[in-house]
Amino acid sequence: MFPIVDIQTAAHDGQVSASILVLYTGGTVGMAYNKRGELAPMRFRQVSKLMPELRHLRMRVSVLSLPHPIDSSNVTVADWALMATIIRDQYDQYDGFVVLHGTDTMAYSASALSYLLENLAKPVVFTGAQVPVGRIRTDARRNFITALDIAAARRPDGSARVPEVSLFFNTLLLRGTRAKKVESQHFAAFKSENLPPLVKAGIHLDFNDAIIRPLPTAPLHVHTHLDESVAILKLFPGITEKVVGAVLGVEGLRGCILETYGSGNAPTQSWFLRCLETAQARGIHVLNVSQCEEGRVEQGRYETSASLLARGVLGGDDITTEAAITKLMFVLGQKKSPPETIRLLTSNLRGEITL
Repeated sequence: MFPIVDIQTAAHDGQVSASILVLYTGGTVGMAYNKRGELAPMRFRQVSKLMPELRHLRMRVSVLSLPHPIDSSNVTVADWALMATIIRDQYDQYDGFVVLHGTDTMAYSASALSYLLENLAKPVVFTGAQVPVGRIRTDARRNFITALDIAAARRPDGSARVPEVSLFFNTLLLRGTRAKKVESQHFAAFKSENLPPLVKAGIHLDFNDAIIRPLPTAPLHVHTHLDESVAILKLFPGITEKVVGAVLGVEGLRGCILETYGSGNAPTQSWFLRCLETAQARGIHVLNVSQCEEGRVEQGRYETSASLLARGVLGGDDITTEAAITKLMFVLGQKKSPPETIRLLTSNLRGEITL
């Protein structure tokens, strides 16, 4: 589909620890300043020249660059499907994959790929940078090289050490469906509040094997269809019936993430409950997700959430908004029956909720 270029590493002497494919989608990690002083994407061949450390890696590293690098703010479901397709087509040729991606929507993309790549038995590590690789104080080199090391890591039996979609940044490897961008000015840009890191990177890589997902027993199944007929409705004090009705009344809407307060609480005014009843009658699936970064939705714990149960609102437990909206797209894209859709939305599919 797209040309694949090998990077010169120390693997030429035959001592190859692993074979890794880097999928370069764009983002700050591959940007440089143009003549006008603006940040613009550059070809990955230029990026590799700025990282001489790559020559010391004892692994085979190949790069597949998208023909038009994506600013992550412009990423679409079609881009996610393309990434999943590329990994599917190259799956048997490589031991692991590293996806270079812009930070703004990286958590969304890592979540989406987690759902699309069912029964994944190899590492798919997302990473990027806050500072372009051409700058002296860039974080690109450390993030990229550590992501390669993690993607190449093996157990004594030769199987992948981290057989799931993950996101590495600064010093932490996070599950793809648990990561959230929390910082735009510092290197520690991502957190996972409801699940410890899969790996902590210091002098050595400290793997938390107890929480890393086990190897699947079934072969890889790659999905490519996501349903975009979804929305996010964030509650706030003073929200009006007109706003709620406008969101839930969007033509063709099939699902909505309802960002509620605390442990899943929402207004109990009659107009708000009527809006939910109307949405339920239209067959719209509403998933309750807390606005809090920590904690979980416990519908029915307080009176202000008990009324949601009666209107068919589904509890999202401790899922992040990023994982919830992509899960909604994925499940609705499967075109299952309403009961099966509800079952999938409330099940732990890729480690996105704590059981």
